[in-house]
Amino acid sequence: MTQDLSITALVLQASLVVQLVMAGLAITSLVSWTVIFGKLFGLRRVRNSNDEFEREFWSGRSLTELNQAVTKKAETSAMERIFASGMREFFKLREKHLDAGAQLDGARRAMRASFQRELDVVESNLSFLASVGSVSPYVGLFGTVWGIMHAFVGLSNLQQVTLATVAPGIAEALVATAIGLFAAIPAVVAYNRFARDIDRIAIQFETFIEEFSNILQRNAGQPAAAAAAMGSGVR
Repeated sequence: MTQDLSITALVLQASLVVQLVMAGLAITSLVSWTVIFGKLFGLRRVRNSNDEFEREFWSGRSLTELNQAVTKKAETSAMERIFASGMREFFKLREKHLDAGAQLDGARRAMRASFQRELDVVESNLSFLASVGSVSPYVGLFGTVWGIMHAFVGLSNLQQVTLATVAPGIAEALVATAIGLFAAIPAVVAYNRFARDIDRIAIQFETFIEEFSNILQRNAGQPAAAAAAMGSGVR
């Protein structure tokens, strides 16, 4: 008799352990694709919002006015929050009449802390993709090994073993490895892509902090009236 060796039939005919492995890998793959699309659109929003704020920042607008506009927003971008934290600490230390060095150091520390918080948000779920990419092939391999063992145990009771009797059991087991690779490969590719994009975003954040710190350094120690009108200048 000709046996049905379609993927659906192989999955349905597999042992319970192998089916559980396949189901777990399929669910993991589905969650992984959800994370991939969510991270893809999320990083795109971060980049676009950062570029938009940088254009506004370097437009020559007063930093005090820009800070007021940012604080009034219901939803702010990551770079706007870094900017607002630096401005808030800078003015707070200015009101305490600290020296210029203390004002600049305080603002820089506040921006660094905000930068780390924003980077943690941007990197969220990245470790999940790394785990899926590294673990899924081994889980699939476990299902394959178990399926092959189960197949050979069943064949031990037969007097005559042919390729036709061996093939279905081996094929059922190999489906688990295929599903494991199907879950792992997109996760690895996406992880590498997102890690590169996050590195670029982090560099953009750090560059902005350094440039903004230079502007604050030029205005640190000045009278409050002069500080209220300080502008971002031109790159």
